[in-house]
Amino acid sequence: MLVFPNWQRVSAALSAHGVEVTPAALAAAEPHAKRVVDVPEQVRHSNDSQRGWTYFNLLLAQAGIERSPATDRALEELHAYHAEHNLWELVPDDVVPALERLRRRAARMVVVSNANGRLHVMLERLGLTRFFDVILDSQIEGVEKPDKRLFEIAFERSGARAETTLHVGDFYWIDVRGARAAGVHPVLLDAAWLYDTADCPRVRSLGELADRLGAPA
Repeated sequence: MLVFPNWQRVSAALSAHGVEVTPAALAAAEPHAKRVVDVPEQVRHSNDSQRGWTYFNLLLAQAGIERSPATDRALEELHAYHAEHNLWELVPDDVVPALERLRRRAARMVVVSNANGRLHVMLERLGLTRFFDVILDSQIEGVEKPDKRLFEIAFERSGARAETTLHVGDFYWIDVRGARAAGVHPVLLDAAWLYDTADCPRVRSLGELADRLGAPA
C-alpha cells in the first residue's frame, strides 16, 4: 500500500539465474497473487513470513514463470536481502502526494504493519517516517494482524480511539477482519478491483482515499 517489492531488484535476481521477467510484468501480477493468498485458510494456518514467500511463487506463476530450481535460488537470495534491508522498498509516485494530503486531514497517522523487524529502518531510508506519529512492526511487537492486539497497541501509543479510526489495508482477511475485531472502520485498498464481493468500502489508491475524505490538495 505504501511500499511494494523492488521489482527491478526481483527481476535482476531472477535474470541472474536465467529467468527473464520484466519489472512491469511482476508489478502487474502482484495484486492477482495477493488475492490468491488472501483467503481464510491461508491466514489461519500461516504467519506473515510464510505467506510472503508463498505469495512470491504465486506471483511468478501469475507472470507466466514456472517454479524451478532457478527461481528457488533467486528467491533465496531475495529472502536474504529482505531479512537485512526489507525488499519492500519501492514507493509508487502517487504515495507521497497522497500522504501529504492525508496528513493535513488526519489528527494522527499510524502504520500498523505485518513486517519483519526492519520496517522502521526501511521507512526512514525511504523518507516516509515524517508522515506518521506511530509505526508498529509486528515482528517487534510480537503479534500480527488480524490479531486485534496489534491495533490495541496502536491505540495505546497514539491516543487514538477505535470508533474514530480508519484502517486502510490491502488484504481483506488480514486488514479488514483485523480492524473490525478491534472496532475500527476498515477500508480495503483494492488497486486492481478484484474484491467485488467485499462488504466494506474500497479504494483503488491512497489518492482516492484522500479525495473521499476531503483532504485538502
